[in-house]
Parts: sequence; structure tokens; C-alpha cells
Amino acid sequence: MTALDLARQRLREFAVRAAAISPLYEHLASRAAEDPEVAGLLTAAGEDDATGELLLAAAHRLVQAEPFHRLSNYYPSLGGTYGADESTWPLFRDFLLERAERVRALVGSQVIQTNEVGRAALLFPAVAAAARQAGAPIGLVEAATTAGLLLGLDQYSYRYQTAEAGQLVAGPAKAALGLHCALELAPGAVLPKLPKTVKVAAKAGIGVAPVDLADEDAYAWLEACVWADQPERLRLFGVACGVLRKNPPRLVAGDPVADLAEAVEPIDAPIVVMTSGSGLDLVPALSGLGRSAWWAAHEEGELRLVRVHGSDVETTTLATTEAHGQRLVWR
Repeated sequence: MTALDLARQRLREFAVRAAAISPLYEHLASRAAEDPEVAGLLTAAGEDDATGELLLAAAHRLVQAEPFHRLSNYYPSLGGTYGADESTWPLFRDFLLERAERVRALVGSQVIQTNEVGRAALLFPAVAAAARQAGAPIGLVEAATTAGLLLGLDQYSYRYQTAEAGQLVAGPAKAALGLHCALELAPGAVLPKLPKTVKVAAKAGIGVAPVDLADEDAYAWLEACVWADQPERLRLFGVACGVLRKNPPRLVAGDPVADLAEAVEPIDAPIVVMTSGSGLDLVPALSGLGRSAWWAAHEEGELRLVRVHGSDVETTTLATTEAHGQRLVWR
């Protein structure tokens, strides 16, 4: 398979994934897959990174830089109100090809960074359960972090909509950022106990390439990675970044597994590590810490709480989830 064939395949796959949730991105990706010139722009990326999402993020970044271009009318993230129509693809195609070198530079130097602060609503019940078991203020750690948005978990407020008890409210009452999540009960399950606050003594994040939110270019790329026709996700991202800028957590560059011990070493509190969609296995690293630790894992459509002390590992599956934080089904 040639690089162009791979790019076209990835665009088709992305179009299928986007169809149910992003009419704009499905429209653009499906047409880009059938256009060798546009699809060819994606060949500047490495094989592992050459995804349809990357090309759309590069386009989003360039439209952000030219917010008065007619294409912005189709980008709700920039105030656009037009739905995809017969003019969208020709405008998009010309826009990219006229800036082909800039597109290639972006897709060749950047990777998709997913910073979905809504996932904090999924993780909060697991972190709260870990804190309750620990019986003391915790050391909150985000593994495989980019910007550390999940480290604001204790500063956000949460509203869980239930059929059994109406709305469950958790988190600080006057939080700058409020997150909403549907909470359903599996047969035989009971509603979780959600505290008003989770007391956090220290925070740290570890990732291969953490982002400094004060870096304007880096911040703009993270914005561009949010899908352009999902402005509510973009709003939540912006508010969360504002919260973290006021008191930035310590972010460490390193391997989230091999270097985890180094990242948590300065924390003199029970360790609670969070991951979301990381694909990591943290149990070996946590077993080697020499102290009790908890792992709140939002992985593979499940929310799990893993308690680790040496070779003793206890795993509890708390819920099934939706990827971006919209729904929990509690077990």
C-alpha cells in the first residue's frame, strides 16, 4: 500500500467514525478520501500519525488563523452557522491546496492531542471512591497527560442526571466549570456516593510531551484538535484551561509507565492515578512504588478502580461509559 493509498483509507475510516457525531467532518473527510490532491497532503505525516482527524485539525488551525475567510462560515467554532452544502467542499479544497505547504508542515510536525475535559465527570466517582478508601487528602496524578486538564477534577462541579433521584450534584458550588453527565443504573445497582469535595494535597501529570498552556502556538493547536462543529467541547476546553492557568499543576515529561515512580516521588500523600483512553497497564509501575496506590482507569468503555499494594491488586469495575463524558451506566 502506498502512502497515498493509506491516507485515503484513513480518511474513509475517519468519515465513517464521524458520521454519527460530526456532519461537517464526515462531509469533508469522505470527499477528501476521493481526491488524490487533498488526500496527498496527509502523506507528510508518519504512518502511525496519518489519520483523517489530523488533516481536519490542520485545516481547523489554518481557518482559525484566517477567521474572515468564507470557509469560516461553515465552522461553528469560529461563529459559522452554515450547514455543509454544495459550496463547502470546493471552498475547503481550494483553501487547503492554496496553503499546501503550510498544511504539510502541520501534519508533518504535529499529532492529534485529545484533551476532553468532560471525561473528568466519568472519573470523579472513581477518584472519590479512592479518596474515601485512602482516608486522607490524596496525591492526584494524570498519566499520559497532554495539558493536564483532568488534574482540575477537584475544582470542577458535576451534575449527574438520574432517573431515580433527579440530579446529583458534586464538586465545589462556585466552580468556574460545570460538567453534566447522564447516570444510569444497571439492573441491581445502587447510586454511588458522591462527595461535595475531594481533598487533594498535591498534583502531578506525566506524559511524553506535556503542553505549556501559556504557549500560544501550542494552545492554538490543542484548540484545533477539537472538532470544529462541536463548539460546546471547545468552550469547556477553554474554561478548563483558564482554571489550570491560575494554579498550574506540575507536569513531567517522561514515559507514563517507566517514569511514573519519578513523577510521584515528591508527593507525600496517598497516590491516585487517572488515565482516560491511554491503553496503558499501570499495575506493574504502581506495584513497584512501595506504597498503596489507586488507579482510576477510564479505558475501553469501562470505568475501573484498581487498588494496588505491592503484589496485591484489587480491581472493581464501577461503570460502563461513553467516550467523551456524556454517560455512565453504574454497576
